Amino acid sequence: MTTAEELAAQAAAAIAERTGLERHDIAVVLGSGWGGAADSFPVTADIPYEQLPGFAASAVTGHSGSLRSCAVGDKNVLFFAGRTHYYEGRGVDAVVHGVRTAAAAGCTVLVLTNGCGGLNPDWPPGTPVIIRDHINLTATTPLVGANFVDMTQTYSRRLRDIARTVDPDLDEGVYAQFPGPQYETPAEVRMAGILGADLVGMSTVLEAIAARAAGLEILGLSLVTNAAAGLSGEALHHAEVLQAGKDAATRLSDLLSRILEQA
Repeated sequence: MTTAEELAAQAAAAIAERTGLERHDIAVVLGSGWGGAADSFPVTADIPYEQLPGFAASAVTGHSGSLRSCAVGDKNVLFFAGRTHYYEGRGVDAVVHGVRTAAAAGCTVLVLTNGCGGLNPDWPPGTPVIIRDHINLTATTPLVGANFVDMTQTYSRRLRDIARTVDPDLDEGVYAQFPGPQYETPAEVRMAGILGADLVGMSTVLEAIAARAAGLEILGLSLVTNAAAGLSGEALHHAEVLQAGKDAATRLSDLLSRILEQA
């Protein structure tokens, strides 16, 4: 049986063959609302996920489901346009396959982005926030056995400093991942706030754990797409997540471009 690491190595080899590049430097996972943030970069190759070992077509509206290789300054960057979510039922290895593939492809820096609910009333929809730390509420992990990975500094202080230099208005917060696919209840949001969360969503944390185990330097960026459940009195819809991304597209693209040039 092919192991998760072997499958990642096969995917990395396919990427090298399709792009003509022996290695890449940075990987970026484009979450909900971030899909257009990579459109301004020169494209070396655009590969549908179905053509890469271990990947599957995106199951979420707004995620294109392809891997794009782009030149950003003097760096080769892999943009994962869409991710596998834990709630899809494909298993934790599928969720973190992109991260492991990025490491196998030579990447040393990983940027994880997402769309999320915000608990801070000072962060209206369309506000990007740096992830300072996270809370894993999925009751699972991509690690197996006695694999004791230190999570003290999961999100790189160096990369967070770069992001704040690029945009001094950026705030930082703690992100909590729920398993989904249902949105959180108001009581769950209150619980997350008591635990210390500022942001809630259904991705990122499991990928960050796998990335930390692989030795990648991580930057996490959340786009607040809506007030978390119970804070606005309104029902939650995925359409508002996509609309917040469209409205903030120019800012997100500029922010990401300037960060990647310095990362």
